[in-house]
Amino acid sequence: MKNFNDGNNDENYEEFTGVAEPTSRTVVVPGEVVASGDDFLAGEGARKEGSNVVASRYGLAEKVGRVVKIIPFSGAFIPRRNNVVIGRVNDIVHSGWIVDIDYAQNGFLPLMESPRFVNKHEMDQFLAIGDVVAAKVWNVSPKGIDLAMKGKGLGKLEGGFVFRVNPSRVPRIIGREGSMINLIKEKTGCNVTIGQNGWVWIKGNDIDSELRTRRAIEFIAEKVLVSGLTEKMEEWFSKNK
Repeated sequence: MKNFNDGNNDENYEEFTGVAEPTSRTVVVPGEVVASGDDFLAGEGARKEGSNVVASRYGLAEKVGRVVKIIPFSGAFIPRRNNVVIGRVNDIVHSGWIVDIDYAQNGFLPLMESPRFVNKHEMDQFLAIGDVVAAKVWNVSPKGIDLAMKGKGLGKLEGGFVFRVNPSRVPRIIGREGSMINLIKEKTGCNVTIGQNGWVWIKGNDIDSELRTRRAIEFIAEKVLVSGLTEKMEEWFSKNK
């Protein structure tokens, strides 16, 4: 993908509300007991067995208040409702656009879900084959994946460039309540949209700032095991001005 507007999809990563910061992060393997006690709840990547919360995947266990989740180190993208994804238009049909979202099934963007009125006889003037878009998953069913482009940060992405990271690293790249990605935007001055399918779009005032932003994101993606990652990122920026 190439040629990908600044978007904010932070709400897609706010699994826990009411608690500001995680209390601990540890590496766990499937079947490992992460927390014990009836007070703990199993989040994504974990399950409850009796009074224990057990890891269902290999990754980084995070306890936030009473909730325990596992951030996986690897894994394919599985679309869920309200996910923000970045994809490429690969076909136009009478009622909408077919969008490649880097999944086994293409996404479908209905004409009625475009952010403004589009004449059905001039659909290619709004989105043409090859155009790259940021869209939200609003329905997942055995028949397909339905997309929408109504919302802040959604729409056709023009200029800049796109690259891919492992989808499982996206939550760490964004950070709690968008802390990490907001730090990157502040330090580089670039617009960044991250799809939960692993595609990242960057647009800045010059190629140097865009490439610096990419290196920063790749640095985070490689350091998922590191605690105090925000401080490490601050250090990285001070060394890579």
